[in-house]
Amino acid sequence: MKQVTELGSQLLQTLWWRLGGCRGLTTRAVQEPLRESEPLLGSVRPFQAIPQNQGNPWTKMLRIWKGNGYENLHLETQKNFQKLGPIYRDKMGTSSIVHIMMPQDVEKVMKAEGQFPQRNQMIPWLKHRQSRKLKHGLFLLNGKEWFHNRVKLNQEVLSLKSTGQYIPFVNSVCQDFVKCLNNQLQKNVRKSLTFNICPYVFRFTMEAGTYVLYGERLGLLSNNPNPEGLRFIQAMSNMLSSTSLLLYTPLILSQLINSKLWKVHLESWDHIFQYADKCIQKIYQEMCLNGSPQYSGIMAELLARADLSLDAIKVNITELTAGSVETTAFPLVATLFELARNQELQSALRAETKEAETRLKEQPQLLVKELPLLRASIKESLRLYPVGSIIHRYLAKDTVLQNYHVPAGTLIEISLYAMGRSPEVFVRPDHYDPSRWLAPSFEQSNNQISNFRFLFFGFGIRQCIGRRLAESEMLLLLHHILKNFHVETLSKDNLDLTYRFILHPKSFPLFTLRELN
Repeated sequence: MKQVTELGSQLLQTLWWRLGGCRGLTTRAVQEPLRESEPLLGSVRPFQAIPQNQGNPWTKMLRIWKGNGYENLHLETQKNFQKLGPIYRDKMGTSSIVHIMMPQDVEKVMKAEGQFPQRNQMIPWLKHRQSRKLKHGLFLLNGKEWFHNRVKLNQEVLSLKSTGQYIPFVNSVCQDFVKCLNNQLQKNVRKSLTFNICPYVFRFTMEAGTYVLYGERLGLLSNNPNPEGLRFIQAMSNMLSSTSLLLYTPLILSQLINSKLWKVHLESWDHIFQYADKCIQKIYQEMCLNGSPQYSGIMAELLARADLSLDAIKVNITELTAGSVETTAFPLVATLFELARNQELQSALRAETKEAETRLKEQPQLLVKELPLLRASIKESLRLYPVGSIIHRYLAKDTVLQNYHVPAGTLIEISLYAMGRSPEVFVRPDHYDPSRWLAPSFEQSNNQISNFRFLFFGFGIRQCIGRRLAESEMLLLLHHILKNFHVETLSKDNLDLTYRFILHPKSFPLFTLRELN
């Protein structure tokens, strides 16, 4: 067995060098000039002294390749921190990565990310854009072109003004979601429904996201869902699942051994872009006939402003769609699970929801200021179940982390899963306690690091551009569920997570929804 492993390791290493290394982990679209190393102070230890994870990097790569991905990445990283301390180095193939998890180190990294923060490339997505001769969106851009696109998109996606404009869109989809579940519930004489809620939540996030982005309803929450909408969901699911399997294998090697998977990946993206093309054509026709008398979604606003090219608008909206479905659906399911296990908390949230109901019914835009306990519950879910469990940044300047010198150009990996479950960062980290985000002592006692304990949407100018949309969807849907249903589950076990590009539950518990008297 040992000889087989060594032979596989040697073969993979040879292939790796010939194919140019792990492009998926190290490619930088724009190279910034790096500062020269500064003289080290006597007390600062050199980079080479950072504890290093042991093991053959080629054997690790072979295991990931044979195991169809890196499903326990979050657990292995957490174990390494427990063994090696709050900072360590790791190698995968030729790539060297520095892992950190403490908020004070994250703060230093974010301050050293430079004017145009760099992150590693999504090679499978990049390959599709190149093969189809399409522009790159925010997810794939770095440098000045990324900054130009980001500034223009912020105005229509992330600003408070734009959030207030699209919240009524999300609210109407939430109302349809409740009607959909009520229709199912009324068929039962006991006025209860026991089922897997996850597919319904997926349909909700897809419906709400596409409505806000394209101004177009997919019809996924009706009794007879739109077949085209279901195909769109399937294409999105295929694209995301294939991404995780292609991400950790060198490009040419993966094209040789996973040609069928590449075909699925590329065709899935094609279907997603075709839907975007159809929506653009429809919006253009309506604008030519009627102008833009009222708000009709983010894409229509971008087309009307004409600050970005048509191709740039299309690719950015499409990538926003791809990044807005599972990343919102899984935290919603996790929050419902924790509320179903904690009836006292659910009752408190229901009381908060009822108290705010009149104000939100008249002005849904007030959502940005309401429901503090529900907001804290979502934060707590994201702490324990961080769907985006990793943040990558390249250092733009030399930095000292945990008293080690880390040179400019180093790839830093921030582990949100390990941070969220560390007793050094959170008191009783395994306990679901939304009040930890509300206590006055939180800001007072942790003033220097509190902002860097909640990083589930990133930080700074490269934070998640869909943050306000995701928060609006989660807050509004939970608000509507709590005021209409009592949520229960018989499951007592904690949610086991698996890493497949994003972190999500291995299996989903059954929920029971009961009609409120």
